Parts: sequence; C-alpha cells; structure tokens
Amino acid sequence: MTSATPPTRAQAPAPDKAELARRIAQARGDKPADLVLRGGTVFDLVTGSMIEGDVAICGDTIVGIGDAYEGQSISDVSGLTLVPGFIDTHLHVESSLVTPFEFDRCVTPRGVTTAICDPHEIANVIGAEGIAYFQAASEHVLMDLRVQLSACVPSCHMETSGATLLAEDLEPLMGHPSGIGLAEFMNYPGVVHRDDACLDKLALFSGGHIDGHCPLLGGRDLNAYVSAGITTEHEATSAEEALEKLRKGMRVLIREGSVSKDLHALQPVLTDVTAPYMCLCTDDRNPLDIAEHGHLDFMIRTLIALGSSPLAVYRAASLSAAEAFGLKDRGLLAPGKRADIVALDSLETCNAQGVWCAGTPVSEAAFAARGSVPPVGRRSVKANPVSADDFRCADTAEETHVIGIREGKILTDHLRETIAIKHGDKAPDVSRDLVRIAVIERHGKNGNIATGFVKGFGLQAGAIASTVCHDHHNIVAVGADYADMAVAANRLGALEGGFVVVKGEEVLAELALPVAGLMSLEPFETVRAALEELRAAARTLGVTLEEPFLQLAFLALPVIPSLKITDHGMVDVDAFELL
Repeated sequence: MTSATPPTRAQAPAPDKAELARRIAQARGDKPADLVLRGGTVFDLVTGSMIEGDVAICGDTIVGIGDAYEGQSISDVSGLTLVPGFIDTHLHVESSLVTPFEFDRCVTPRGVTTAICDPHEIANVIGAEGIAYFQAASEHVLMDLRVQLSACVPSCHMETSGATLLAEDLEPLMGHPSGIGLAEFMNYPGVVHRDDACLDKLALFSGGHIDGHCPLLGGRDLNAYVSAGITTEHEATSAEEALEKLRKGMRVLIREGSVSKDLHALQPVLTDVTAPYMCLCTDDRNPLDIAEHGHLDFMIRTLIALGSSPLAVYRAASLSAAEAFGLKDRGLLAPGKRADIVALDSLETCNAQGVWCAGTPVSEAAFAARGSVPPVGRRSVKANPVSADDFRCADTAEETHVIGIREGKILTDHLRETIAIKHGDKAPDVSRDLVRIAVIERHGKNGNIATGFVKGFGLQAGAIASTVCHDHHNIVAVGADYADMAVAANRLGALEGGFVVVKGEEVLAELALPVAGLMSLEPFETVRAALEELRAAARTLGVTLEEPFLQLAFLALPVIPSLKITDHGMVDVDAFELL
C-alpha cells in the first residue's frame, strides 16, 4: 500500500544522504550526539544481557549503545535500567473514555510509546468519519498511534449500528501513515462460512496484516479462519486455547483490560520459547483502572511476579510486538532503531522514571506543544424518549433465557431460569439476582427496544445505563425498577451519551461522553474522578462488580459467546442466531 500523504509523526521520512551522514558521524563519535542518556544499563532483548554505557540519539533514532558518548544534551539516567518503549498491540482508545490526546497524556508517561488501535467503536456510530478522526489525531499525539481499519462495522447482522463499512468504504482510508492493516475480524462465522462481504475485505487486505478475533474457535474451523490470512489473536482465555492458536501460527496477545482479564490464565504459556510469538494488549482499559493498577506496566510486573522471566515479558511487551506487526524500526535499544525508550527503577517493578518517544522526552511541555483535531460525533444520541412500560417483558413462557455474567470475562453463560408471569410481565427478582436488561436503538434508525434478563450484578434497586455498548453502541440499561431505567435512558440523550446511575427516579451520578457517546472532552483526571463517583453510586444499589459499566457494555456484543442481547433481541452466540 502506498500513499501520497506527506510523512507525519506516525511515519518519519526516510533519511536522505545528509541525514545518513549525520547519523553515522554521531554513531562514531565524530560529532556529539543530539542527546545522550548517561549512566543507565540497557536490557538487551536478543541475548538477555545487560549492557553498560551511554545511549546516543540522533534526532529520532538511536545511533549508539555500550560506549561513552558526548552529546549536545545529556540526560542522567544513573542507576536506571533502559528498555524499549512498550507496544500495546490491540486496544480501542474510545474505551478509555477520553480522546486520543488525553489517552496519550494518560499512558505514555507509563512507557507506552506505540499503541495499535482499532477505532471500530466510533466507526460503529459515525462510520468512516470516525476512523479519519483517529488518523488525523495520530499526526499530533506524542506516542506513535497506529490506526488499523475496522473490519466489522457492524460486528454482525444481529444489531443496529450507526454505520456500515464495506470493503469499498475502507479502501479510500488505506495508505495513511498510521496504518498497518485490517483490524480484528470479529465476524469469525462469516469468515468460516465464506460470507461474501467478509471475503471482499479479506481480499482487499490479502498479503497485508489482518488482526484476529475468534474466541473459543478450534479444530478445522480455526484452520479455516487462519487460512484466510489472519495472524493475531487476543481472545484466547485459557492456556489450552492459546497453545492451539500458537501451534497454528497465530501470534497470541495476552489481554488484561478493565473487564477482560486473561493474564493469569495465559501467564504459564509465556516462556522464553514462546515469547517471540506472544504480545501484550489491554483492549479496553479506563482511566480509573489505569490509575489504580496501571496499563502495560501493570501487566509486565504482574507477569514477572507470577513467574515469567523478565526476558520473556519484555520481549512480549516490545520486540515480539514490533515483529508481529511489521514495525521493524523498533522493539530493541540498538543502533538504527527508533528512540522509544523507557528508563525503569527495576525490571521487576516496572515504574517508569523517564520516557522518550522518537527521541522526544515525555513531559507536560511536550504534551502542550502538540497540535489538535476538532472533536467529531456530537449529538449522536437520537433515541426516542422511553417510559417505564417500555421495559415490560411480555413473554408467554416462564422458562427464561438469562445472561450469566462471568466477572472479569466478556464471555457469558447461557442460563435458563423459571420466572413467573404476573399481570402480563416477568418482573425483576432481586432475591435471585435476576434483573432486567434492555437495549434501546439510539442511532435514529428504527426505534428498537429489546429486553431480557441478566444475572450477576447483585443489583437490589435502581438502574444504571450507558451508551458504551459494544459494538453498536446503542443505549444499554440494567435495572430493578422500570421507572428508574426510563430516567437513566432519557438522561443519556440529554448528556449526548455517557454513564448514569439512578435510584428513586433521581440521578445519583453521571459522566457525559459527548464525542459519539463514547468519549469525554474533559482531562483524564476529571473522567477518573467521575468514574469513582459512578462506581460508588452503583454500589449503593447493591452492585458487586468491580467494573459494572464496562461489564454491562459487553453484554450486548453478539460475537462473544454465549448469550448476549442487542436491540434485535437475545442472541445465542454459539448458534449465531436470535432467540
């Protein structure tokens, strides 16, 4: 893929003759380096050895290690261990609830110098305009934000999204400097059964990079999926599943998000032998979780504490990730590589004491010097007002399909419960932890409202609601009281989207997400404080889940087994059909 687009921060221009001469001169010490990191120790991810000496940087490129250098600028990193910048290999910036600029400011100081994102959340709301927004933002952020093109908008035919992207819609977006390839192909049944629209997209990116998404897929169906040219997988949730996918040539990305927590299950698979084919990703992680636990830094120190070798872990965090995604210019601290560097107090604690992105020190001044892009996707919540009666369940059978939550997983159980019909309705039963869940179409397409039951929130009263509802991002509400559900859903329209907690028809806490109903325009610190208030308010309703809003969001994703709900109704994902 080629592009006439001028090189940007996401893709520096190839060095000309004069720049090559400058690099060589600084590497030999014939001229002072632009920047020297002095006094640290380099962790070599090829041999596992520790290398004493300075790190010399010319512009955005490392030109020397393991020797003494003079520099026009000197940074003292005495006593620190230097490692390559971390690469998050799969995430949705929108799920951090802040713009790409605030995401940059939130995680780059923790050592994340490259993030490979799929903007399919915003694309499901406003289409190609959302992807173009992320591409434009990538030209200004300090980190290297790589923007994959969203493969499944919508994720499948059993939901109403705000947009549809076919192969011909993606083709004009190809060639941007931030691009690598096609993002996670979530419609794995469509691949396996050779859906025509799926084949069009696979053919368009044939020979390039295509990300995977195939939870619990195995055997011949997995062979078929991988045969389509799909090379990565972040949905493995057990060691057995990960090993089969590794054996079949996939790069397995260990995921630890705010809801999807697979690190402990997959840690035994990460060894010095498998590390070249394993990477790290967060997928969906919000500022509250980042503040309380961390980002990739949290994953690194946790994996080491669980027994994985530092060499295996830091390879997965950088070198293996760079190799998996064809980013040959990074992943090592070596001459000729991009100067993405993290200075740590120790390998085990992984606390960043300094970070450089392409040779630029990460600082408030560097963030302040960035350009910006106007927000998009305003006034995207177009749902009709709802009333309490809209949440009644007019089923005629007492045997009821119930979504069973697995905390820390986006997989759900397909439960069956007997719920009595009274006055033409199957009401919530908080004594059995059976509460109403509803999805309300909010894109102004059809006004659909679907209701069902969910078990696992612990909700005793009130309601919570959100427009973060994967991947279609309609309104999703869960509640023990229909009137409270109506108040919560209607309040989201006034906020232009967000999160709401309601009890007694009064709003207890809220967070506005006016950018496509997904992202705040506030600093990440403000969003973090609001999330703390929302979590506390949810607990007053009896909610026991650590991350109730993100857990709620994934209950509407019909490409993750086993039972989900969309505005079309309850979805048996295993059978891939509406109930």
